[in-house]
Amino acid sequence: MDKVKIAPSILSADFTCLGAQVQEALQAGAEYVHVDVMDGQFVPNITIGAPIVAALRKLVSAYDAVMDVHLMIEFPEHHLHDFAEAGADILTVHVEACPHLHSTLQAIRALGVRPGVTLNPGTPVDAVEPVLSAVDLVLVMSVNPGFGGQSFISGSIGRIRRLRAMLDDIGSEAELQVDGGVKAYNAGEVAAAGADVLVAGSAVFGADGSVADNIAAIRSAAASKD
Repeated sequence: MDKVKIAPSILSADFTCLGAQVQEALQAGAEYVHVDVMDGQFVPNITIGAPIVAALRKLVSAYDAVMDVHLMIEFPEHHLHDFAEAGADILTVHVEACPHLHSTLQAIRALGVRPGVTLNPGTPVDAVEPVLSAVDLVLVMSVNPGFGGQSFISGSIGRIRRLRAMLDDIGSEAELQVDGGVKAYNAGEVAAAGADVLVAGSAVFGADGSVADNIAAIRSAAASKD
């Protein structure tokens, strides 16, 4: 397996200097920039929309990184075009929010964007099995979505292992991403369970060290998984 990738979540960044913080993360080698879009309906919080994705697009492209957009919203199919036009490289939707999940994933790919699927901690892993061959990314939520800074749900390790096995069994090249409570102290365990991409918000932007130092600490811990 290639090295684990780091996806800083801008949800925990200081929005008074968002561009500078994202640039610091990219200069530190972050491969992804993770954008959490929340509507106050599917989850209790309200965050940002397509204009922020568009504003960051040129910066993300300059570092050859991935604009990773996680839609925690009801009726995501109504907004796919806007986020694709804004510059999303990946659009991840929730199995719980999509009654016609396969169709939504097809619509994302038709827009020239990589489709991703995710599920909440209380949703059985088997819920995504029918669409695993149709996605480029599977996201395991290791906290209940809605707010940053939550603690990692320990039972998520088993779910990560299960999804890793499911992807491997079908020969999928989809990346397995984990989001929620990822810190330097548990990054090795999460990576060892099979994660390819670690989303980290408060551990990158809200910890005591610099953004670069925090990313380096998570990466070092993930690399020690073996």
